[in-house]
Amino acid sequence: MSYWKKLVKFLVGPTGSGVRAKDSKGRFIADDKSTVEKNEAYEDGKTPADRNKRARTKKGKYKADDKSTKRRNEAYKGGRKPKAKRGRGRPKGSKNKKK
Repeated sequence: MSYWKKLVKFLVGPTGSGVRAKDSKGRFIADDKSTVEKNEAYEDGKTPADRNKRARTKKGKYKADDKSTKRRNEAYKGGRKPKAKRGRGRPKGSKNKKK
């Protein structure tokens, strides 16, 4: 394994695949709270990482980004801001067409 893959695995930690487990009828399976080491709601038994979620303080308020660190964004759990979604643009048949 390359150095960078080891480093990313160390920084991010063990992550799950994110694929939910289903029963024979195709319904989602819930997690059994009595087993702490395994999460039955996911196929591989691991809960996926909470990336791109806003980080919170102990009181539950949003954390702010520390501007002195260039490569890490402390306001988000994964350390990176999620990419912005593109807008829909001008709807078809609208009156404000370009001339």
